[in-house]
Amino acid sequence: MTPPPEDPNIKLREHSYDGIQEYDQRLPNWWLYTLYGAIAFWIVYWFIAIQAGSVQPDGQRVQAEMTRIAAVKMASSIDVSNDAKFWEMSKNPLFVDAGRQTFNSLCVACHLPSLRGKSETPTAVGPDLTDTAWLHGGTPKEIYHTVSGGVLAKGMPAWEPVVGQKKTAELVAYILSHHHEGETITVQASN
Repeated sequence: MTPPPEDPNIKLREHSYDGIQEYDQRLPNWWLYTLYGAIAFWIVYWFIAIQAGSVQPDGQRVQAEMTRIAAVKMASSIDVSNDAKFWEMSKNPLFVDAGRQTFNSLCVACHLPSLRGKSETPTAVGPDLTDTAWLHGGTPKEIYHTVSGGVLAKGMPAWEPVVGQKKTAELVAYILSHHHEGETITVQASN
């Protein structure tokens, strides 16, 4: 058996296990404050992260990071002759959003925010970019060529010298995001 404690205020429990007796004492305050603080932290974190939704779930954070990495890889090797690469860019939200910003700053005046141009408002200058009828070819590399080189006879400037190859590719990706790969393309005679 364990010898009795020297302090008369310390109590021992009645039972004994393998000749060892337990102290019957209150836990120290620092230990209790740590426990209560951890419980309070958990409640606050649970409310902020789960209930209020201010912390993005792990799956969404991983997906966002994977999308960002894919965008960086695509931006580092833009091949303007590869249609599949343009379709891949049109499915990447980062490329599409960057293209939307460029479109809103440069192209809205002629093609309208809806990309519908003349088909929506007869006073608009630019053609409809959402249908499958194209004036200068509707494959991704033809759209890129039209945007980068412009159509000076119609008043469309060459945008690649102004914004660069990456922004031009993002703009094409935004236009393609309103289309589907493999859709039927018709080439109209320009008026």
